[in-house]
Amino acid sequence: MSEESTITLTEKTYGKLGVVHCAVTREGFVAVGGDARGIEDGEEVRFERTGIAVQREAGEYRFRRL
Repeated sequence: MSEESTITLTEKTYGKLGVVHCAVTREGFVAVGGDARGIEDGEEVRFERTGIAVQREAGEYRFRRL
């Protein structure tokens, strides 16, 4: 069984990449494994501790393993 390497979330939704919890808490704010950050449209932020990057395109937030 293979694990997902990406998930796409929208505002006020959550999911998991493997065992790491990922969420879009509100517009422009994401959380990965307990760490939270703001993110602008068109920007990518990296969470080095968990090895996950998040890219925002309008109302969609793509979480992917690095």
